[in-house]
Amino acid sequence: MTDRMGTMEKFKVAVVGIGAVGTEMIRLLKRRNFPAESVTILARREREEVIDGDTYHVLPASPEALDGMDFAFFAGTEGAKGASQTLGWEAVRRGCIVIDNGDDFRMDDRVPLVVPEVNPEAVQGHQGFLANPNCSTIIALMAIAPLHRAAGVERFVACTYQAVSGTGAAAVTELEDQTRAWAAGQDPQTEVYPHPIAFNVLPQIGGDKVEPGVTSEELKMKRETHKILGDDSIRVSTTCVRVPVFNSHSEAIHLELKKPLSVEDAREVLSQAPGVRVMDDLSRAEFPMPITASGKEDVFVGRIRLDTSVDNGLALFVAGDNLWKGAAQNAIQIAEKLIEQDLVKVP
Repeated sequence: MTDRMGTMEKFKVAVVGIGAVGTEMIRLLKRRNFPAESVTILARREREEVIDGDTYHVLPASPEALDGMDFAFFAGTEGAKGASQTLGWEAVRRGCIVIDNGDDFRMDDRVPLVVPEVNPEAVQGHQGFLANPNCSTIIALMAIAPLHRAAGVERFVACTYQAVSGTGAAAVTELEDQTRAWAAGQDPQTEVYPHPIAFNVLPQIGGDKVEPGVTSEELKMKRETHKILGDDSIRVSTTCVRVPVFNSHSEAIHLELKKPLSVEDAREVLSQAPGVRVMDDLSRAEFPMPITASGKEDVFVGRIRLDTSVDNGLALFVAGDNLWKGAAQNAIQIAEKLIEQDLVKVP
């Protein structure tokens, strides 16, 4: 989007929340050369924050602080997950486009739920408020959506291996502390999680208030998949597990397709998909891993093989940076898509 002088228009940006996701938003705005005239950080209290050697003056979040902003990215961290409930639509009323990383409005009919590589058309007709999907949903659909377009997905089963950074900075510290305690022969202390996470896995992410026995994270993956792909007929079963990994989520995915798709054709489809990197060579021990995906903008896909337990079955393994593509990066990409399509003005 350019102005009459032919130069790139620049925008006033607010980042609400400066926890794990908010910090990565600041980094990625710079890394991606986002056309920002200014970047203002808003949080619960005023203070200074140093990110990669740069000092930022953090202001208290308030409706007035959002006056004059073009974009407000709600990071959904630092205990401020519900900040968009308080300030989101008020920011829109003040002429600001809101892109929310939290889950408060994902299933709201007024709010597009967007993965730019998957459903970019969803930004059309927005009402000033757009939402990021859940991190696990984004990472899964980066691989599933191209295959869905190629052969149609009847059903998918996903087992996730989710890093502690998805819980926040305190969980990263807890894993570090428990690892040191184990090495010193001491009992691990638990605060963030109900059980030790070091050298353990926790098969619960969220509660089960809506569907007994189904955690909120598992329910999100089903509901959000239906909304993003626009197909409620896809059958979805997930088991979401927290693992002792600092950053990047991985997922084992089993697909039941509407028509046959060979492994070679699946690789070709995925290799052509934007934002996807195929890493699939068992003979060289090349496959997606959290350590490979961390700090990368692409989602990695490998272990592509037939699943002979069902008709037209295909299995694969994916890994993606949950703080980047699963959160901060996806939000910025939504803003970039709005700029690209000249949809920045609030209706």
